Amino acid sequence: MTKLQIRIAAILIGAICLIIGVATFASIVAISYPLPERMAGPVSFQIRALNGVMTLDRETFPRMTQQDIDQLGAQRPELTEAIKTRLAEDGVNLPVTVYDNPRTNTPIAVVSIGEAHIGIDFPADLRPPLDFWLIIGAWMSLVVVGVIVVSLIMAYRVTRPFAVLEQAVGTIGADGVLPHVPEVGSRETIETAMMLNRLSDRLRGAMESRMRLVAAAGHDFRTPMTRMRLRAEFLDDDERASWLKDIDELERIADSAIGLVREEVTQVQLETVSLDELLRAEVHELGRQGYALKVEKLDTVRLPLPPLAMRRALRNLLINAATHGKSATSELICGSEMATIVIRDEGPGIPEELLDRVFEPFFRAAPGRMQTVPGAGLGLALAAEIVERSGGHLAVSNRPEGGLEQTIAFPLSNMNLKP
Repeated sequence: MTKLQIRIAAILIGAICLIIGVATFASIVAISYPLPERMAGPVSFQIRALNGVMTLDRETFPRMTQQDIDQLGAQRPELTEAIKTRLAEDGVNLPVTVYDNPRTNTPIAVVSIGEAHIGIDFPADLRPPLDFWLIIGAWMSLVVVGVIVVSLIMAYRVTRPFAVLEQAVGTIGADGVLPHVPEVGSRETIETAMMLNRLSDRLRGAMESRMRLVAAAGHDFRTPMTRMRLRAEFLDDDERASWLKDIDELERIADSAIGLVREEVTQVQLETVSLDELLRAEVHELGRQGYALKVEKLDTVRLPLPPLAMRRALRNLLINAATHGKSATSELICGSEMATIVIRDEGPGIPEELLDRVFEPFFRAAPGRMQTVPGAGLGLALAAEIVERSGGHLAVSNRPEGGLEQTIAFPLSNMNLKP
């Protein structure tokens, strides 16, 4: 947001300074190099002044001879008429003729006062004195400082609503709900905050409604499934086994759905957890249950995590790897910036076009696995929810040599580690 403010302020400063600079330059050029037509007034003023002098001193006012006049260039009728008009306005009627003066490359007005012919050169150089440039420099500096201050203030006011949006987006929780934004500041900022707060209330209401619906549905499944289990006891052995298998599948789906909802709505309680010991214990426990799992490398890592939820996430990922990938290995690597858990299996992987959907609830990558295995398709979704809420990131990718790689990464800088 600071970069946006700087860019807006720079655009305003550049545009205003450019306009002022061009206008000032044009004014200085007009003053320093005036058109001859514009100098008719000053020349006529000098003629009136000379006309008022009773005595013309040759040293002060050198007179021109006819030979001098003959050596001048062409006449300038337009300038002659302009000076005569100015003189007539003041009641002065003197013979005046304007010529081009080849010696100075400027016009010269020849006026006859009595018997004398006086030449008055048009000004050739009216460049301002040094003090003028100092004044112009000080004026431009003052304008630039004022423009910078005003531009920074305007850029801040213009981008303040965007800053509120950026801050709100940056504080979105793992539940996907916007926190309430303080409704203070300028009118635009208050309106933006009010809009975000209304959006937050609607999102929170929609999320809670969805969670209650899923939890209620999962809970209500239990009663009919219990009755179905009891009735299955009166069936033949072959049919009873099929019924009980289907009922177990429904119970797993209901339990997974309730677990996912519970994980999304429950506040995370953090404790300092030895992540290496937690991973080692889960691999050992699942190995005793018949899953082909082993550990390759375990660095010592202690992080503030929800222990029960993280155990559930690791269990889901390890079971997923061992079930779909036949066998799996895991390792925990701690670097200077990241603690990473990598779980690799030996399965067929997942088609690349389906990798973006692996964290969707009830997603099953049957075309990639080519195996019929039990499960509700909620294991990865639940694990991703737990990892994200714990400050980490879960990623799934295919290995070049075959199989799937599940990676949990915890940025150490964001984990608020305890000494």
